[in-house]
Amino acid sequence: MNTKALISDLQDYYLLSIRGLLGICRRPFYFKDMIEQMDYAGAGSFFIIILVSLFIGMALSLQLSAELSVLGFKMYTGRAVGISIIREIGPVTAALVFAGRVGSGMASELGSMVLGHQVDSLRVFGVDPLKKLVTPRILSSIIMLPALTIIGDAISLVGAYYIAVYVSHQSGYFYWSSIRDILIFENVFSGAIKPFIFGFLIASASCYMGFTTRGGAVGLRQTTTRAVVLSIILIIVSDFVLTRILLYALGFSV
Repeated sequence: MNTKALISDLQDYYLLSIRGLLGICRRPFYFKDMIEQMDYAGAGSFFIIILVSLFIGMALSLQLSAELSVLGFKMYTGRAVGISIIREIGPVTAALVFAGRVGSGMASELGSMVLGHQVDSLRVFGVDPLKKLVTPRILSSIIMLPALTIIGDAISLVGAYYIAVYVSHQSGYFYWSSIRDILIFENVFSGAIKPFIFGFLIASASCYMGFTTRGGAVGLRQTTTRAVVLSIILIIVSDFVLTRILLYALGFSV
């Protein structure tokens, strides 16, 4: 891909993302479409998030308990696990699962509509495709991913508690006291702001890839793959950038 084509693609993605986001404030409001997308993005991903988060928390607690016990700091497992999950691992894990399930679904659905000329039909009837198709998906992702992240964080902490208490034989009271101590504004805010950004990036990238689908079934397969890959890259890169900005803004020294 040459530089001119890359700049053109970035421009198209930027315009689609901004118009889709600004559509939240403009009539008409497609509440039914938004509820359907929230059900697909939220309820459909609920059990996957729970399963993945549970074992992530258990694995993290097991690994940290083993390492900290060597240093004689095994009692700080709860604190280390809590900070790791709330600030970093929880939001990123939920976002990656969300991208794999919801983002790919958005891209393939919109790609099928493009190939079936349903998007062109909306234009013929005077309906803005971005307002009808993109805005509900962006809004549902911005709402549901933070909710799923909170649930995933809680499940991860419960899984970590099980390992810390019943496998590493630590004090359950001290574990939850450590978790309570790290639930300060800086930690909670850092972990809470990221899912909103991730949700927007996943939805906008997936919708853009769906709208650029060409070439039949093969093109649809490539579109879905690119949507997931692009979403993962955006999540990882934006997580680093947000972490650096938040550490500086909240006064942490690095």
